[in-house]
Amino acid sequence: MIRARALAHVLGLFLLGLAGTMAIPAALAWADASEGLKPLLASLAVTASAGAVLRWRNPAPSTDLSRREGILLVCLVWFAAAAFGGLPFYLSPHFPSFTDAFFEAASGFTTTGATVLSEVAILDRGLQLWRIQTHWIGGMGIVLLGIAILPLLGVGSMHLYRAEFSGAKSEKLKPRIAETAIALWKIYFVLTLAEYLALRLFGVEPFEAVCHAFSTLGTGGFSTRTASVAGFQNPGVEYVIIAFMLLAGINFARQYQLWVERKPAAFFRDSEVRVYALVIAAATVVVLVSLLRQGGHSVEGALRSALFQVTSIVTTTGFVTADYEKWNPLPQILLLALMYVGGCTGSSAGGIKVARVILLLKVVGREFKAMVERRGVFAVRVGGQAIPDASIRSLLNLVYLALMVNFACCVLLAAMGVDILTSIAAVAASMFNIGPGLGSVGPAENYAHLPALAKWVLSFCMIAGRLEFYTLLVIFSPAFWRK
Repeated sequence: MIRARALAHVLGLFLLGLAGTMAIPAALAWADASEGLKPLLASLAVTASAGAVLRWRNPAPSTDLSRREGILLVCLVWFAAAAFGGLPFYLSPHFPSFTDAFFEAASGFTTTGATVLSEVAILDRGLQLWRIQTHWIGGMGIVLLGIAILPLLGVGSMHLYRAEFSGAKSEKLKPRIAETAIALWKIYFVLTLAEYLALRLFGVEPFEAVCHAFSTLGTGGFSTRTASVAGFQNPGVEYVIIAFMLLAGINFARQYQLWVERKPAAFFRDSEVRVYALVIAAATVVVLVSLLRQGGHSVEGALRSALFQVTSIVTTTGFVTADYEKWNPLPQILLLALMYVGGCTGSSAGGIKVARVILLLKVVGREFKAMVERRGVFAVRVGGQAIPDASIRSLLNLVYLALMVNFACCVLLAAMGVDILTSIAAVAASMFNIGPGLGSVGPAENYAHLPALAKWVLSFCMIAGRLEFYTLLVIFSPAFWRK
């Protein structure tokens, strides 16, 4: 039986933490004496009050959370984060409805980067920082952010970790999950600081450097400029962001090996890291050749545009330096395909993940061998390890579920009058947390014109994709609620 009051207690803790994070942009708005101060302070008060009521009106769990309770808590945390995190937007004059505010906050916390704003620059610095800070928090995962304090309460947290990264290869870097969370956050913080300093070296002013470092490491894509990174008109800034997008899309467990354990050989021996680099390199070459054939680009400019946009899409960051809808059809369809691939498991990137794509290809290869040699028994190996058939079935079910959700949501958007290209691209960009798509939600457009119901469907896609489908959809199963 699910202990609702125990979950309410823990959810209250998360809301109190969320309210605490609102204090930073509120302090900036106070220093600027800007219009964002009142919405941020009011939202902080409402969120803290809700958290306090849930925290102190419900008893702390007396025993560890069960797997079902962990899954349900993860879902509640993400929806609560989007609802309460959207309050500063809703209370400001720039978002006409709660639907738009929820969409923007869901896009921020899930690191999708889709926006309903046609002019990002209209937001004051306090609201800008809150909007982009949601990327940084969501990048490592709200659940992982709070997971270090749960053992102090006697609440088992491994179920939360597994629910957050369902289907990924969960590698505990430390004996305790709290120590793992702290180790990952240290790497995350140091990489963010390193990007901030690099951007400052290329002339980016401090506030924008902080914001773009948050967006990059969270693989989110929100920018302080309406034209995104293209607004800087600075090749050095673009190369810095490319480098850190590449790092943000790599498994943080592997980065722990590289930066902390100082084992570069183990890092570069990882098959997922190698294929990830190969996919980006190959896609960049294809786009580069297409741009050069199209004309109007220097070799360096074409290479930079190709590498930036491919990296941005593969890592699901969603920054743009060019309107790729003006490119030839080949790079456009390639970028659409890369939206489905995504980055590495255990990173802040979305998508199906490179490791799963590798495993799918090996499963197909095994079936080809079995058709030719019917008496043969073939194991699927990744990184020298045989993959159990149960894991393969789980992967195939996950991919099947993702495609079914994708198709169903495309049909829903089409039923609302959204054109086919926009429906396909918007659902893919939301499910796999990319942001800009094709059609009327391309890199030069936004999501404001879509019907309100379509925005709720896409918000669902963002959260479902961030939780890798099973974690969210399983709560709609009758079996989940049976005793």
